[in-house]
Amino acid sequence: MNTSITNDILTALDILALEQINPGLFKIIGNVPDRLNQFFREKITSGMNISIPQEEFSFLKNFLIDAEEFWTSNNGKKLSSGLWTEIDATGQEYQFEAYAISLDNRKILLIEALEDSYQEQQYLLQKAREYQLIYQQLLKDNQKKDVLVHCLIHDIAVELSAINCCFALLEYENLTPKGKEYLETGIKQCLKQEMLIKDILDAFSDEVLLPENSPIGIEQVPNILTSIQDVIEFLKPNFALNNIQLQLANNTDRTIDWSVIGDKSHLDRVISNLVENAYRYSVPDSTVTIGLQLDGEYVLVTVDDRGLGVPPEMVKNLFQKFSQGKDKSGRAGLGLYFCRITLERWGGIIGYLPRPEGGSRFWFRLPRPASVMS
Repeated sequence: MNTSITNDILTALDILALEQINPGLFKIIGNVPDRLNQFFREKITSGMNISIPQEEFSFLKNFLIDAEEFWTSNNGKKLSSGLWTEIDATGQEYQFEAYAISLDNRKILLIEALEDSYQEQQYLLQKAREYQLIYQQLLKDNQKKDVLVHCLIHDIAVELSAINCCFALLEYENLTPKGKEYLETGIKQCLKQEMLIKDILDAFSDEVLLPENSPIGIEQVPNILTSIQDVIEFLKPNFALNNIQLQLANNTDRTIDWSVIGDKSHLDRVISNLVENAYRYSVPDSTVTIGLQLDGEYVLVTVDDRGLGVPPEMVKNLFQKFSQGKDKSGRAGLGLYFCRITLERWGGIIGYLPRPEGGSRFWFRLPRPASVMS
């Protein structure tokens, strides 16, 4: 590219190019953009020597001190002055930016008029501020909605508890076979709604979602075998209604200390969610098996069912909020999400595998306390 084209490009970009001859004295290289020429008392032209700073560009006085150090170091990069504003004789504001560069030991100073790009930057900054305000408002709105959901679910839970009490009293009445069938259906539906409410409350609970919760003391770590046994005892009657067996794997070593990092109430909820999930997708006269084994510094828990498995296209979103199977069964898609965020908080991990013989395996690992392994 020849010198003439280079000069034309600099002029088109409103850039004045100067080469330092002596400290404070510069030679004009190439053409002088009209927008910059109007700031000088006398018209300047290519090849002229000018003194910088003048009154027109007093801002450059301090920048040239830094530029001199930059040219002396000769590190091959450019040094920017940052934006500054000048006012011409008519009172019009203009924005400028200067650059110091070194070319073959030549000390080059570029002064660029930034009217268009400056306005563009200001527009982008303004839009960024607007979007930030919108984002903050959305956060506040979401917080309000979460509180509202929490309150509504609590109110529903109270009413559901009253319905369950009525069902419990009806069991003592002399009902017809059809009446008993209706009662059993009502009890099962209430159980499903209770599971749904627990999932929603768990997923939106501040206690679960905030990672800065106080750490769990070693003396409080739960025994995961005990939690599994409690869940089996609680859910076994419901499984029996559908002729589904719920059992602990036969090869489980009950003599091992199965303590893990976590807290029992949420650990029970994690296991219950996985077992209830297996129950919903199991076929009658099948078995759901909970396995338990050591895996180095971790404990591995598996929940196997003999259902239809998870469609491949759904696997990647299984543990996301509001992820649901094709048969939603009145669920909100929060159970597996709750399991993931809870286990990850304790340093654990959760996953899914299809079983070769059919059905699903949901598994999770939790770290063991150091005191157990020592």
